[in-house]
Amino acid sequence: MNTHKILLHLSIFLIGLLPLILLGGCIEKKSPKANLPMVAKTDSLQQIISQRDDQINSMMATMNEIQEGFNEISEAENRVNIIQDDERADKAEQIKEDIKFIADRMEQNRELIKKLQGQLRDSDFKSVELKKVIANMLRQLDEKDQQLQQLRAELDAKDIHIAELDQTISNLNDNVSNLQTESEEKTQTINNQETQLNTAWYVFGTKSELKEQHILYGGKVLQQNFNRNYFTKIDIRVTKEIKLYSKAAKLLTAHPMGSYELKQDNNKMYVLSITNPQIFWSTSKYLVVLVK
Repeated sequence: MNTHKILLHLSIFLIGLLPLILLGGCIEKKSPKANLPMVAKTDSLQQIISQRDDQINSMMATMNEIQEGFNEISEAENRVNIIQDDERADKAEQIKEDIKFIADRMEQNRELIKKLQGQLRDSDFKSVELKKVIANMLRQLDEKDQQLQQLRAELDAKDIHIAELDQTISNLNDNVSNLQTESEEKTQTINNQETQLNTAWYVFGTKSELKEQHILYGGKVLQQNFNRNYFTKIDIRVTKEIKLYSKAAKLLTAHPMGSYELKQDNNKMYVLSITNPQIFWSTSKYLVVLVK
């Protein structure tokens, strides 16, 4: 991925900032006293804009360093490639120096990519586009690794064996593998966290059924060691309606009004419709409904 493509991806962030910038520029001037709340809002918006500017500039600087590194690696590879086959034995020392430079610069790029991943993780925006940029950079590292292995095969074919090249390629294989594993582990951790955040449990039953499972005890709900296996596990992003199969229903757990509706279907059976899942499940990830 060249610098122009990286700039194109980053411009998406800047477009997202335009509403904030325009809003800050359209604030009407009033008397000092009347303006105080608006001034506070303006300062807050400017602070957000400034913070995002700093984050973008920091990530842009890191990406420029990485791209410059790839350019320097390509130049060193070209110096090795233009050496004629019959000259490589005489110029083995120069090849060693170029290979060492490539290895060092690739290691720097690897650390810069880690830094960029951290900057994105700590930023205020979660950009799919920038994640694609990082994935492409990792692919470039892998391509450079394959090119070095091809170079080793060519040199071996000419009976030119460079010990430093073997160690360089071994280190690159380990480092690329570790970086990809680390990235996959972080992705898995994030996915697990998202799954946990979006997991909830519900149950509906008669008073006797809920008492039997200790879900309802002494007139209170979920106070004792209730049977969690009696609940149904759901993903709140997917499950928006729960059929209760009863002509009478009452929520026993607390959920904000306005985030759900109890309505009847054609058979007069109640259905719980969750109109705002994030708000509905904000007070409790357990839902208990009493039916008859």
